Formats: sequence, structure tokens, C-alpha cells
Amino acid sequence: MKRTSVLATALIAVFLLTGAAFADDLQKVKNKGEITMAMSGQYPPFNFVDDKNELTGFDVEIGKEVAKRISVTGVPMSTAWDGIIAGLLANKYELICGSMAITEDRLKSIDFSDPYYRSGAQLFVKKDSPLKTVADLKGKKVGVTLGTTYEKWVRENIADADIRTYKGVPDMILEVSNGRIDGFITDKIVGALAIKDKGAPIALAGDLLYEERMGIAMRKGNTELKTAIDTALAAMKEDGSYHDISMKWLGIDVR
Repeated sequence: MKRTSVLATALIAVFLLTGAAFADDLQKVKNKGEITMAMSGQYPPFNFVDDKNELTGFDVEIGKEVAKRISVTGVPMSTAWDGIIAGLLANKYELICGSMAITEDRLKSIDFSDPYYRSGAQLFVKKDSPLKTVADLKGKKVGVTLGTTYEKWVRENIADADIRTYKGVPDMILEVSNGRIDGFITDKIVGALAIKDKGAPIALAGDLLYEERMGIAMRKGNTELKTAIDTALAAMKEDGSYHDISMKWLGIDVR
């Protein structure tokens, strides 16, 4: 009887430890009262550092509102984009809420919420540039943000491109304006708003290269957390709060 009791106790301990290891992050964040959300901080107006040295922007406000609706505080944090998924998998934060595109490759290692906005890849060049389409970029200097889907697309679709990688859109705007690169590819909304804000001599070239759907990323196995985030996003779109955030930062509703 004693041996059976010891065995049962051991089995319960193993079960509890295993359960804890694989517990859904929703309960964990509710227990601590906050949820951490990573982003590059180099992607205005979606996420960037303001003059108070605080992270702000569309992604930040969407993430904080989602957090509020699951009864926790959203805590944004910046990290290098090319290592942002590795940081998520290493448990450095619970979410990536930084305009990350949902792709089949990424879905192999992480999960996403339902899309919270849609946009697409766009080529930007200096005004009066002879370059009109991506076909004109063969052998040209092309800027992309390191670790993005845009970098991957350029490497796979533009023959002999001289690819230059950067931390974010502001750096690429400066490089094109100064003639150090011939053009850059990034999100259409981000690029258009950034050049308007800076008054840069840069224009959109050609049509949208492809559409992207952006989601909030989380580690796999978080079914309850994903459901809570999807429910919050749906409610925000229904009650008008999503519209208000989108209009504030982007001037259009990007759902």
C-alpha cells in the first residue's frame, strides 16, 4: 500500500510538472497581470520610439487594447527584428505585436492570431527615377529591412540585385534620398506615410508586389491565449475602437 502511495504521488508530481511546462500562456500572464509584446521599434507609424523615449504607434495601441480586454497590462518592448522569433521561442516575451506577416514558414514554428491588418509589399524609388518596376532593379542596389519577408522576396525574385539590409524604413529613406541605394521595398502603408512625414523626395513605383496579412505571434500550444486575442480583436473591430486607433495612426481603416 505504501509503495502504491509513493508511486501515485510520483505520478501526480510528474503530471503537475508536465502540465506546468505546457500550461497555456493565458493563465500565466493573468497570474502576473501583464503580457509582454515585442516589436522592432523601427517601423513608424506602426511602432517606433517617440520623443519621450517610449514605444508608441498603431501596433502598440492595438496590443495594449487587446491586453486590456484579456484583463492584463500590455508591456511593449523593442528588439532586433532578425532575432525576434528566436526571442519569442526563448520565452523572452509572450507575444510579437510588430506588424509581422503570417507566412507558411513562420507557422511551422509559431502561431498567429487572426489578421489584425492587411497591406502588402511596395517598391519605393527617388522621384524622377527611371526605375518603374521591380524588373528594372536587376543589378541595382535595393534596400530591405533585415529579417523581413521583403528581404526574402527580393532574394528570391530580383536577379542580381545588390541587396543592402537596414534596421528600419527611416534608414532606407535616407539612403535613397542621398543616392546610396536605388530603391527599397517595404510595406506600402509604412513607406507611404514615412515619406510623407519626412517630406522625402521619394515615390511609389509600380503596383503592389504581393499582399500580406499581419498577425500577433505567440508560441505554439497556446490555444486559450489565441482564442482570447482573436475574441478581443473581433470585439474591437465591432465596437469601433479598432477604427479609431487605425484612423489616429494611419488615416485609413486597414482591417
